[in-house]
Amino acid sequence: MNTASMKAEFRANAPHGLHLLHLDALYGISQVLSRSLDYHETIQEVLRILDESAELGRGLISVLEPDGSLLVQSVHGVDTARLEQPVRYQSGEGVLGFVMEKNRTVILRRVQDERRFSNKTGVYDPDLPFIAAPIKVAGNLQGVLAVQPQSRDETFLEDRAHFLEMIANLIGQSLRLSLQVEQEKRSILEERDLLRRAVRHQHGFDSIVGRSGAMLRIFEQVRLVAKWNTTVLIRGETGTGKELIANAIHYNSPRARGALVKLNCAALPENLLESELFGHERGAFTGALCSRKGRFEQADGGTLFLDEIGEISPAFQAKLLRVLQEGEFERVGGSRSIKADVRIITATNRNLEAAVDDGDFREDLFYRLNVMPLNLPPLRERLEDIPDICHHLLLKIGDAQKRKLSLTDAALCRLARYDWPGNVRELENCLERAAVLSENGQIDEESIRFRGRERAPAHPPAPAHPPTEDNAAHSNTDTTFERDRVIAALEQTGWVQAKAARLLNMTSRQIAYRIQTLKIDLKQL
Repeated sequence: MNTASMKAEFRANAPHGLHLLHLDALYGISQVLSRSLDYHETIQEVLRILDESAELGRGLISVLEPDGSLLVQSVHGVDTARLEQPVRYQSGEGVLGFVMEKNRTVILRRVQDERRFSNKTGVYDPDLPFIAAPIKVAGNLQGVLAVQPQSRDETFLEDRAHFLEMIANLIGQSLRLSLQVEQEKRSILEERDLLRRAVRHQHGFDSIVGRSGAMLRIFEQVRLVAKWNTTVLIRGETGTGKELIANAIHYNSPRARGALVKLNCAALPENLLESELFGHERGAFTGALCSRKGRFEQADGGTLFLDEIGEISPAFQAKLLRVLQEGEFERVGGSRSIKADVRIITATNRNLEAAVDDGDFREDLFYRLNVMPLNLPPLRERLEDIPDICHHLLLKIGDAQKRKLSLTDAALCRLARYDWPGNVRELENCLERAAVLSENGQIDEESIRFRGRERAPAHPPAPAHPPTEDNAAHSNTDTTFERDRVIAALEQTGWVQAKAARLLNMTSRQIAYRIQTLKIDLKQL
């Protein structure tokens, strides 16, 4: 029943004086319920109008809970949060429980004459009448609306009860829409949380493979720096996974709920780069038909990843330095200063120190960016990671090709004899080419094709640096770090190798090999 039909029915049945009084209240309540779909926001206002415009005070609205009880949501003139405990009614308990059980309106000529009246809220006058009407949605009880007329006059109790039933119907419609909105919100939030977990898993530490000492140090540095808003400069050759490290930092930081905005500085000329980063106002240049936010504004509350930062021009370096120092900027063609709370992560494959010496890169900008440097090792310096990386990449390629891929030992040995100038990106391309050439999904030595020359000889590759005392000490440090890490995982899992392997993201075979090579004595519990 809509508001217009309710008005017509009320004019036909109610006494003239009461009709005018209640008609004003009905109009006010319909306005309140049409303003918002937030049920909790409107019910208190409905009770206030019933008190002030219809002389129906001490209003109470209770809602059916999933456990089948009635929970008092709002009482006019009483803060339900200040009650000692939430007020609930079970089916058949008190007058509200009776309404819930019978699903019909109850009229009491005087409260104190009804032995079932419990008055749990303590607000009702025992000498006054009492009316309670069920709130229904599609014929099903969803709550109870109760009021107490402010006069002992019993003449118009039936008319007041009829009016209260109409108000309960309006509240029921509002409740139905509110429940639909709440359900949609819950669905959206659940989907959002599911996507966040998927993205965090996809772009977190699981996407970065490496057990070498150099990579373990990188992982530890990433875990430490992710907790803070420190500016990070990721350095390394092309294909070493700088973007993966930026993803891991963001999605394991307090800013993970914000946006991770990326921009390759080498992909745009200087005039477009400024517009992309800072945005532009309408009419700032030919083709600027409307205002547009830049990457800084898009990343507000999150992280901005600037790849190939060493490629920007000296003129633009000055503009970027100002933004980093002052924390504000103007859009192209605008004069209003804009502030953005952004964490900066940059990456480069250039030797920025040499660029500073040559005058190609500003020294003050270098120091501003180089707060926390992360130096990613090239693949040729961590050849022991190739088996794990190949396993990870074959799973990825196999998912794309919808089949299972494997690698023979001979093929793996050949991959380990190459020095990989293109690093992991080249290795992925090589494996994808080999997978395409493989009919049965097994990649053998003959399927491996290198785009460049196979530089390494048949014997194992020499160390990347001459064996000095410093390198020996460095190697010992790596071994000690790895040994302590494995022992800590074993102790945490009660020296159960399978559990420790899962904790370290290893296979049972890998952890058994680590225990043997690191000479760890197993404890018996």
